[in-house]
Amino acid sequence: MVGEFNRRDGTVCSRILSPLRISSAGKCSILTPPSSPTSYPSSPLLTPSSSAFDLTSSPSCSSCPSTPFSCIVAATTTHAPQLPFSEPLIPGLPDDLAEECLLRLPFTSQAVARAVCPRWKSFLYSDGYIAARRNNGYAQPWLLVLAFHKVSGKIQWQAWDAVNSSWHIMAAMPCKERICPPGFGCVANIEEGALFVCGGISSDMDCPMDAVLKYDLFRNQWTAVGSMSTPRSFFASGVIDGKIYAAGGNSTDSHELSSAEVYDPAGDQWHPIASMGANMARYDSAILSGKLYVTEGWSWPFRSSPRGQIYDPKEDKWEDMTLGMRQGWTGLSVVLDNHLYIISEQDTTKLKVFDPEGDVWRYVSGAPMPLHMALPFSVNAIDGKLVLVARSLHIAVGTITSNEEDGRSVRLVEWQSMHAPNAFSDFIPSHSVVIYV
Repeated sequence: MVGEFNRRDGTVCSRILSPLRISSAGKCSILTPPSSPTSYPSSPLLTPSSSAFDLTSSPSCSSCPSTPFSCIVAATTTHAPQLPFSEPLIPGLPDDLAEECLLRLPFTSQAVARAVCPRWKSFLYSDGYIAARRNNGYAQPWLLVLAFHKVSGKIQWQAWDAVNSSWHIMAAMPCKERICPPGFGCVANIEEGALFVCGGISSDMDCPMDAVLKYDLFRNQWTAVGSMSTPRSFFASGVIDGKIYAAGGNSTDSHELSSAEVYDPAGDQWHPIASMGANMARYDSAILSGKLYVTEGWSWPFRSSPRGQIYDPKEDKWEDMTLGMRQGWTGLSVVLDNHLYIISEQDTTKLKVFDPEGDVWRYVSGAPMPLHMALPFSVNAIDGKLVLVARSLHIAVGTITSNEEDGRSVRLVEWQSMHAPNAFSDFIPSHSVVIYV
């Protein structure tokens, strides 16, 4: 049992725990959860959601695998915290080995583990657990998708388990009933393992907002944090070195903004940064090489050259985007292996990559996008692959390979598509972010 301890696929942990399921010796020996899910602390995955827009309550969703995100929580420092319990974490094992077992627990199994005994519950709720999982290579990717119903307009956050390819309903986001989902700025702070939803616009009053909400994936919980200095919608946002940046967008008087600001989670405050020097609403933005790239969009043929700005936080300075980059930025972007890609809306959703040496966008060879992947899109990178969410929440995963031809790199993409449940047929994605837990 201990000889195979260094494996990371979770097998060892289950082998150590299996005897505990059979034996009734020790207080931490029974892995059967209570019969009622209400005895679990509020969290995410295996119990009915309290969301006002809960797909599982709809007759049309009887075959939908999207289970509510309410039974998985967590936390540990790389070394176990000192807990006020005398019994061992796992009877018969030293606590340091038991900690390693619990670090390897899949995120979806942690609700059951927390129900085993108070010692496990405290251990899995301790503050450093998510960092320990990430630092030791056990964290797994989750894609959080903000979608809205094309008829009712109601919003719903869904979490896609990228390892098991399953959907789960997140807790309902506390916000006004009438909002415009694309107006938000949504970012993931990897260091905190949290989602931040900033600003946005109330669709009934056409009024930008300054509120910021934080979602804790481990606890399936929303909290309000420090508000932005300026209400804004349709603005650029991104995370650099653990800080959240917001730039441009639309203001309360429907004019475009040139102001920008930064949020430091440690102090829970927003501070102004250098002005963009141009009033711009965001069409798309990206974080590349520690800088924030903002483009205002495109139209064809160009009536005027589209504008683009690049912010360097180290210098607190904006500079103009190169002509080739801003003119060819014709779709939503994603950064993969420090290369900037876009899914071009101009060229029947072909994939392009930016060549900084030539200041040009080059097409990526390979099969076209699967036909059922319809606009609008949301695109991210997970473990070195492109992950695209389309209308009806269908997913396509793109694998990119690179070869040298005539002295230059030629890229090829292969797509693998995953159909979403029929219950998602009326959903449209607005934003998506990736969090590792």
